[in-house]
Amino acid sequence: MPKTPEQWLAESKPPDKAKGSLKLFLGYAPGVGKTYAMLSEAIRRKTRCEDVVIGIVENHGRKGIIELSEQLETVPRKKIDYKGTLFEEMDTDGILARRPTVVLVDELAHTNIPGSKHRKRYEDVLELLEAKIDVITTVNIQHIESIAPTVRAITGVAVRETVPDWVLQVADETVMVDLTPEALQNRMKRGDVYNRDKVEQALKNFFRRGNLIALRELALRQVAEQVDRSLESYMVEKDIRESWAVRERIAVLISANPKAQYLVARAARMARRMDADLYAVHIDIDHGTSSEQDQKLLAANMQFAESLGAKTVRLKGDNVADATAQFVREKHITQVIFGRTAVEGLRKLLFLNAINRFLRDAPAVDVHIVTQEPD
Repeated sequence: MPKTPEQWLAESKPPDKAKGSLKLFLGYAPGVGKTYAMLSEAIRRKTRCEDVVIGIVENHGRKGIIELSEQLETVPRKKIDYKGTLFEEMDTDGILARRPTVVLVDELAHTNIPGSKHRKRYEDVLELLEAKIDVITTVNIQHIESIAPTVRAITGVAVRETVPDWVLQVADETVMVDLTPEALQNRMKRGDVYNRDKVEQALKNFFRRGNLIALRELALRQVAEQVDRSLESYMVEKDIRESWAVRERIAVLISANPKAQYLVARAARMARRMDADLYAVHIDIDHGTSSEQDQKLLAANMQFAESLGAKTVRLKGDNVADATAQFVREKHITQVIFGRTAVEGLRKLLFLNAINRFLRDAPAVDVHIVTQEPD
C-alpha cells in the first residue's frame, strides 16, 4: 500500500539511512541553469568516487547540457507504445536493478505517458528514495501545486503539470539556482534556451521582465520558507528556547473588543515594515463560556486579522500571561503587542500584574503596549 503524504513527511529526516536523500534544484523559470547545476554536482560527486547515474535528463538540444551528460553513465530509457506512437520515459525498474548510489532525475513535475509504472515522475522518485537511492532533481517554481494559480494570475499561462507541496518538504536540501531577469533574457536572445525563431515571442509573453521579477520573488520566498522550517525543526530538536531573531515574528493579542482591530492594524503595519510574520492570538480563558455576541465580535476580529495577512491562532489557557509565554516559546516570537485601555485603579493594576507575569515567564522578547481610548 503506497505511503500517505503524512507518512513521507514523518520519515523525511530519519536518524539513519532508512531511505535515500533528496536534493532539489529550484528555479524560477526555464533556462536559469537548474539542469546544468545538477549535472555539475553529479560530476563532482563522480570525482569523489560516488556511483552516479542519469535516470533522465532533458537536454532540449542545449550544447552545454549534452556535453555534461556525456560524462556520466545513463540508464537507458524505457520505450512505451501509446496510441501507435513510441515514447521514452525514465526506466525506474532499470535504475532499481542498477542500484546506483545517486541518480539524477530532471523535471520532477513531469507527467508520465500512460502505461508507465507511475502516473507522475515524483512518484518514481519516491520509490527510488524508498530503495535507499539518493536522488538529485529539478523543478521550476510554477510547477509547485499551491503556487501554480498565482503564476497563472501573473503570467496568464496555465500550468498543467504540478507537484504537491508536501513532496518538496520531503527534500533534505533545496538549492535555488538564481539568475537575474536581465541575464536570463540575454541567454534567451543568444538562443541558449530556445530556438531563435521562438525567442521574440517568448520575451513578449512568459519571459517579460515583470513576469520574471515576480517569479523570482516567489522562488526566493519558497526557499526562505523551507529554510525557516529547517531552523525551527533544529531549534525544537536541540531544545533551544530563546528566540533567534533571524526573522522577525510578531504576535498581537486580541479579544472580542472591537478596538482590537486597531491593534491588529498597528501590528500589520509593523509587520510590513519589517517583512515579519504576523500572528493574531486570542487566549480563551473562559473555555467557551463567553456570550454569543462576544463570539461574533471575536470572529469578526479574527477575519479582519486574516484580511491583513495575519495567521490567526486561538488558544485555551488559565491566564493570558502563561498561555502567551508558552506560544512565544513554541513559535520563537520576537515581538509581542498588548493592548490596554487608558484606565486607573484595580483594572490598571491587574493589567500590569499580567504583563509582569508574562515578562517573568517568557523568553527574551520585545514587548509593545498600545494604549487605546477607554470604552
